[in-house]
Order: sequence, then structure tokens, then C-alpha cells
Amino acid sequence: MAWRSSGTSNSELIENLWRNEMIKHPDAKSAFLKVDRAHYAPRSPYEDCPQPIGHHATISAPHMHASAVEHLLPFITPSEERPGPRVLDIGSGSGYLTHVLAELVGEQGKVVGVEHISELKELGERNMKKSKEGRELIEKGRVRFRVGDGRRGWIDDEDAEGKGKGWDAIHVGAAAVKVHEELLEQLASPGRMFIPVEDEGEGQGWGQHIWCVDKDEKGEVRKRKLFGVRYVPLTDAPKA
Repeated sequence: MAWRSSGTSNSELIENLWRNEMIKHPDAKSAFLKVDRAHYAPRSPYEDCPQPIGHHATISAPHMHASAVEHLLPFITPSEERPGPRVLDIGSGSGYLTHVLAELVGEQGKVVGVEHISELKELGERNMKKSKEGRELIEKGRVRFRVGDGRRGWIDDEDAEGKGKGWDAIHVGAAAVKVHEELLEQLASPGRMFIPVEDEGEGQGWGQHIWCVDKDEKGEVRKRKLFGVRYVPLTDAPKA
């Protein structure tokens, strides 16, 4: 039903994703309604399709962002056990999903977007600053954008409070050749990762599936293969 979710406005797009059950939880719907995709997509922002944003990167289709949020939701919303969720968004690109995640983590939460290309890191920051809400999230430190190799995750030296805690949720927005060990090490116990992975033996092609990776309180890891996708690869930054 994803192809039927396009709209003529942000609210219509989100309502269509809701009606087609791409968005299922009211908290997720509320967060998406707060973030206008027109600030992030270069053209036709309310079409349910991916779009290029330069530097061999794309902004994913809205239904894929919806799927990521729905799967990660228990780990990105505040609770008694997790009052300030810590979320890592690898391949933050346009900054759209980074902003949506920041709307969900609450006042004590934190989202870090990591890009391996400085121009894309700056693009995400600029896009978020197009709205009053986005500017406030950045000013409060609820969102930070950083440049780094997403395959190695991110350890924030500026975040003394978060040292040793790990990330409650990790979203990866590009296809990895495997579930990288450093990402697993940085995932909290319990924690969850949503990551596209190239199918074994396919190389850097289009044989990919989304994996939902859970780490329990004891540190044991369980991986579930969800559905096939087409993402750009999680690789070195392209040479100029």
C-alpha cells in the first residue's frame, strides 16, 4: 500500500501512511506530523518515494522512515526504565528522520546523526534550522550532527553523561555488507538496531534486506530478517 500514500501536503501524506497502516502508533504519527518533509526533500516532498539529495545519497521514501520508527519505537520513546533515550542515526543525510526521532525521545533524550560527507552533515543541520522547532532542538542539544564513518558507530566525547551507556536505538540509513561488530558493541542492553544489510554473496548490489537486531539485558543478540529493500551502500565517502 506504500505507493498509495502520496499526498499534496505533509498532513495528507502522514494521514495516508496512517490509513495504509505504514504508521500504526499515535506517538509516531504525532512526530511525523510535526516535521514538514518539504524542509528536507528537494522536490515533490509529499510523494511516497525516495529522492536524490546529492553526493550519491538519497532521502528514503516516507514509508521506509515510517517502518524504521515503528520498529524502533519501544526504544526511542521515554519510559521509567529509559527516561532519556539515546539514538544514533547513521547516514542521517537530509536530516529528516533525525528530526522525527528527536521529536520522539523527549526532553531528556538525545539523537546524533552521523554522515561520512561533511556537506551532507551540513545539509541536515541547515534543513533542521528551517523550522523553529528544528532550531530549538539543535540549540537544546537534543540533536547533534557529526562527520564520521558510520560503520564504526559513534562515541561522543562531548557526552560525558552518556559514556558507557551505549545507544538505546541505532538506525542505519544505508546498506551494510554485514552487521558491523562495532555497532553491536555500542548498542545498549537492551537495545535495538534497524539496518539494511546486503544479502550474502550479492556484493554491493541490490540484494538487500532490513534486519531488526535486538540485544537483551544479558547482552545476547538476536537478528530478525524483515523484508527486501534497495538502499545506497554504506561505504567510504566517495572520492572527489
